[in-house]
Amino acid sequence: MKHPRGVAATEAAKPTLSAEELARKKYWRTRRFVRIGQSLMLAGALVALVHWLAHIEAFGPQQPALWLDIVAGYPMGAILLIVGAIIAGQKPK
Repeated sequence: MKHPRGVAATEAAKPTLSAEELARKKYWRTRRFVRIGQSLMLAGALVALVHWLAHIEAFGPQQPALWLDIVAGYPMGAILLIVGAIIAGQKPK
């Protein structure tokens, strides 16, 4: 039997959550996004730090290759930082 609006009967019969349960789910969803964003920002900072250390020859006298410099250097660190900040700053829906 179909639901009048096209939703399956099992989906229409879902139990409703209390206000406290909804608030708890919203809180944990927000915390999850913040932690994922912070992890990405940390990864971006580490990429930029390792790239900078490679440029000052902390790992030896050899400079990174050009493709590595363009792809995995400062641009990748900046992208990870920006994406992480966007994810961490999301407002819960």
